Amino acid sequence: MSDIVSLKESVLVYLDRSGGLQKLVEDCKPFHDPQRIEAVYRFSINVNPSDVIELDAELGDCVLHDPLRATALFQSVCFLAIKTLSLVERIHTESQVNVNLKLTHLPPFPEYTLDLCSYPCVYKPMRPVFVQGLVIAMTRITKYTQGARFLCVNEDCPCSTVSLMLAVGFHHIRVHAPGATESATVRSDFSCMMCSSQLKEDMKFRVLGDKQLVELIDVKALDVLTSHQQSSLRYQSVTLFLRDELCNSMRIGQLYRVLGISAHVHQWPNITCSVEANSIQLWEPQYPHKVSARFLELLKATACSPWRFPAIVAHYFGVAIAPPGLYNTLKLTMLLSLVQTKAGAQDALQSLDILAVTTDSLIVERLMAYSLHLACRGVRHRPSWEMFASLSRDEHGAGTANIHAGSTLLATGGICMLGDLGCYKKDKLDAILSVLESRAVSVFIPGKKYGEDVDQQFYIPVQCSFWAFTNSGQRSGRVDCAVLGTADMGPLPVQLSDSFGLLIQCRDTMGDQALLAQTIHTLRQAVQTDEPLYTPCWTFSTDEYVELVAHARHLQVEFCPGAEKIIHGYYMASRRVRAQTEGVKMSLASIKLLMSLAEAHCKLCLRTQVLEEDAVIAVLLCENSVILKHGTSALIIPPDSVFPCDLGDADALRRRDMILDELHQNILRFIFTYAPGADTYITEE
Repeated sequence: MSDIVSLKESVLVYLDRSGGLQKLVEDCKPFHDPQRIEAVYRFSINVNPSDVIELDAELGDCVLHDPLRATALFQSVCFLAIKTLSLVERIHTESQVNVNLKLTHLPPFPEYTLDLCSYPCVYKPMRPVFVQGLVIAMTRITKYTQGARFLCVNEDCPCSTVSLMLAVGFHHIRVHAPGATESATVRSDFSCMMCSSQLKEDMKFRVLGDKQLVELIDVKALDVLTSHQQSSLRYQSVTLFLRDELCNSMRIGQLYRVLGISAHVHQWPNITCSVEANSIQLWEPQYPHKVSARFLELLKATACSPWRFPAIVAHYFGVAIAPPGLYNTLKLTMLLSLVQTKAGAQDALQSLDILAVTTDSLIVERLMAYSLHLACRGVRHRPSWEMFASLSRDEHGAGTANIHAGSTLLATGGICMLGDLGCYKKDKLDAILSVLESRAVSVFIPGKKYGEDVDQQFYIPVQCSFWAFTNSGQRSGRVDCAVLGTADMGPLPVQLSDSFGLLIQCRDTMGDQALLAQTIHTLRQAVQTDEPLYTPCWTFSTDEYVELVAHARHLQVEFCPGAEKIIHGYYMASRRVRAQTEGVKMSLASIKLLMSLAEAHCKLCLRTQVLEEDAVIAVLLCENSVILKHGTSALIIPPDSVFPCDLGDADALRRRDMILDELHQNILRFIFTYAPGADTYITEE
């Protein structure tokens, strides 16, 4: 008994020092409302385990390893404080005080971390743990019984009274405890502790709260959704119970770190392990923020030109798939798209969607699959998988709808590779078009099927970039007149190609030698497995590319005035020209695409200021994409304007710089001619 008194004294001292008593006084003020009559009053108390251990080691051990006992100690002290200070007159018994301890943190030891890779867990005592992972499914918000009051059916028993002026009648109070089911709080077979008669619930004093269930899985499980080789490992998810103020604090596809209390939920005949969430915070894994010495050496060697470094990086990218120089424009755009992704970031994602038009879909597919390894999160969608979201009935007794993430939601903050669009049926293509235009997934929940009175429609934002390709050799059977310069899109509808930001026609700069070069490349890979395929001036491993993209992704950049003026001038001029001559309206998304491309090119150059040269590359990529969709315009540029020649030697790099300088001047002239007032904010060079 003396130990319990000593622990309660430590609780009181801690509450006094930490400001918990003052917070308790403030939390009691809303309960003075005469219209608010409840049987159970809920209070949240912030507890810092380090401060508690410093004050009383035994109490700290109780908080970290026996949370139910710690809650009872705080409940008793809070009740005494409320009665002593006369804070709430309607609180008569200790059972009416429902205390929820909010832990600020846990010790940074493995014993306090729930490793989702080691599931299923063996039986452990119920205690606070850290769990971190990816949200793959969640239910709608439903109600649960936070607390209830019971009365004895025996009229002679003191516990049968309903008087609010007496302490009797408030002894049989039940509140929710971590890991408990609804039947543990409310059911009809409870008996009176005084006379053993049956108890019945006083329905007008039932207190309801909000509840939401979330499925969390280890982020390593996403490796099986990329193009990585399948392993024999199996991953299982853990169920989180979010209650009251924590509801709607998590989103599908995001990474979180959750502090909660592990519990075993008994639902005969099964026992499932779950976690009652205590606090939630967004979590972002640590990625390498360094650049290899080889890339730094290349950056120093190409400092004379703002265009050479990213050109060489793209030229030698993916040499395990294709020889250097093949599909350089596609490689560059994929690197730019990778640089613009941020998994778990607070700021909005500036997506760069890529649609490649090719006659050799095998090489393009392999390049895209290989590039997913560089993404902070990449998902390769399979036709047999769910693309957006699916519904199922919750298996934990709520009976509500459980929303499961599809490939696009699992790729939040990263890349979703759709593959060959020619393999999809019309309904899937229409769904892809709708998501690309609205950037949201629509989920319809029929109320009758999931226990609700009305149907509901939910919209989940889509925050990922899409990669796809189409085989131009597949004829669609259309006999429409082709516009000069447009690409053959095969069976794809025009609206779908327009919804992708970048349309890339995969041309090679080696002419008739491309097939021979690819054949020699494949044979060398098959025969010379332990020898390098090429001995170029610059060779980089996949890990070096991963480090480069991860470092560039986290750079914070800003636009110089010249770059902003070129982007704004080109947008205005192109919008005027195409609207007048072709009836094509340049949407506002075009200027966002231009700024995103220029920013990504700047990051890939490892700079923090977007220059005019970055804006030029953005304009050339965007204009080539628009030409492939709608045909040529007054701005005449070659089909392979970003890579007009092979980059095999230094002379080729100088020749490319000269061509890009000339195209820079052509863009300025185009702006002067067709953008009103352009000469007032751009100085001709």
